[in-house]
Amino acid sequence: MHLRRDRLIFVAGMKDVIIIGAGPIGLACGIEAQQKGLDYLILEKGVLVNSIYHYPRNMTFFSTSEHLEIGNVPFISHQSKPTRAEALEYYRRVCQHFDLNVRLYEGVEKAEKEQDHFCIRTSKETYRTQNLVIASGFYDRPYLLNVPGEELPKVRHYYDEPHPYFNMDLVVIGSANSAVDVALETYRKGAKSVTMIIREPEIGKNVKYWARPDIVNRIEEGSIQAYFNSEITEIRQDSIDFLTPDGPKSISNDFVLAMTGYQPHFQMLEDLAVETQADGFKTPQYNPATMESNTSGVYLAGVVCGGLKTNKWFIENSRVHAPMIIDHILTQKV
Repeated sequence: MHLRRDRLIFVAGMKDVIIIGAGPIGLACGIEAQQKGLDYLILEKGVLVNSIYHYPRNMTFFSTSEHLEIGNVPFISHQSKPTRAEALEYYRRVCQHFDLNVRLYEGVEKAEKEQDHFCIRTSKETYRTQNLVIASGFYDRPYLLNVPGEELPKVRHYYDEPHPYFNMDLVVIGSANSAVDVALETYRKGAKSVTMIIREPEIGKNVKYWARPDIVNRIEEGSIQAYFNSEITEIRQDSIDFLTPDGPKSISNDFVLAMTGYQPHFQMLEDLAVETQADGFKTPQYNPATMESNTSGVYLAGVVCGGLKTNKWFIENSRVHAPMIIDHILTQKV
């Protein structure tokens, strides 16, 4: 089964709901809308489940397969915790099974309210809708270091696999799960040296329970060098400068892997007048019973609900947003 070709042609008219983001939660919202008879459209600036696609190739999910299921479609994996490749196959199969109205490689350039509806301008077309669901995630917007030299090709905000870093001197920035995974894997796959530069006084408390002792032991034995309470000051072509509690330091370096985390698309929320709380996490305001924001007709789904607290919402605990949103839209539809 494949996506119908006639869906590639824009038909003028008002949608009941447009969903921004074709990640698992955006797809779940589309499935729910389809099953409830709503005229919907899912827009995605990249590939299907774009964030998962950009995960490291050999990544294994922390969650078990059944907690990643959507649309009551069984997710069968070889082990209880599926791999990235198995997840990509599963969500492709779900999309094909429901013949979802998804338009890939069509990023939203502007979303704004016009009287009693919303105008959505993408890289290819302009759409209008009565309701808007933002399920855009956060993985495409890394936190920048904002230091000289960050634009150099040696600086990477995404990590794919360890092979390119064989026999290289690496600096890994961060102390959360992604930084720990990168440091351990590149060390074990032949990096010449791995140095972690960490702003905090220790490895993050929320690091996976089996990985935290591993990284702590590697640091204590000297296999991986770590500088705590330290910050990068400048990145050079063949070295890196940083400030430690003992003063400034510079080391030779081939690549900088900045695993500094990511953030939601706050500009889109601002364009739609969605207010955020002054809680230090810029948490968007929404009704937890309906997922509707303070802007009538704008709903939030998935990780975007947590603002900067990107470890609050996951696939497994935000799948419920889909029926909550669509059921509320149906109560408003006349």
